[in-house]
Amino acid sequence: MPLLGPGAPLPHRPRRVLVAGVSGSGKTTLAATVGRALGIPHVEIDALFHGPGWVPRPSFVEEVHAFAARPEWVTEWQYDAVRPHLLARADTLVWLDLSRPRVMRQVVRRTVVRRLRRQRLWNGNVEPPLRTVLTDPEHIVRWAWTHHALVEPRVLAALRERPDLVVVRLRDRREVRDWVEGPLRLSP
Repeated sequence: MPLLGPGAPLPHRPRRVLVAGVSGSGKTTLAATVGRALGIPHVEIDALFHGPGWVPRPSFVEEVHAFAARPEWVTEWQYDAVRPHLLARADTLVWLDLSRPRVMRQVVRRTVVRRLRRQRLWNGNVEPPLRTVLTDPEHIVRWAWTHHALVEPRVLAALRERPDLVVVRLRDRREVRDWVEGPLRLSP
């Protein structure tokens, strides 16, 4: 199946949806929106992965397999340990293919706000001090920069592996809005 744009009708009502994109692209926000629009549960995968102190939770893979066995769900397509399993179960993949400058503005703004407000994230975690962007190679801002170019090859490989998979490519916020208000809302 070819990549669908924001105005293309969906061939079926999505039931198991992955939202792909680099960190900071808006995957979680869009996944929650898709879940509400379709009336299906959104499982925030970061909440399953991150334990206290940012340590990966030992039950992560098991919990992902459990929710992926359900007939309907939407989640973010990330984490190498579960990405293949999620892809095998999904019927729709929504690709947030935003420009690197746009993603960087979003991830920097989000990170600064979370840090300054000491916003509690998953399992009591908070963003580390802002200076760690210079010292931690896995800091979310650096991660978004270095991993931006990895999303497209991953999505294209998914299309080769799963030619039946519906893949919707959204390149900016206007396309996201148009898709949510149009084809997603009108899906059969």
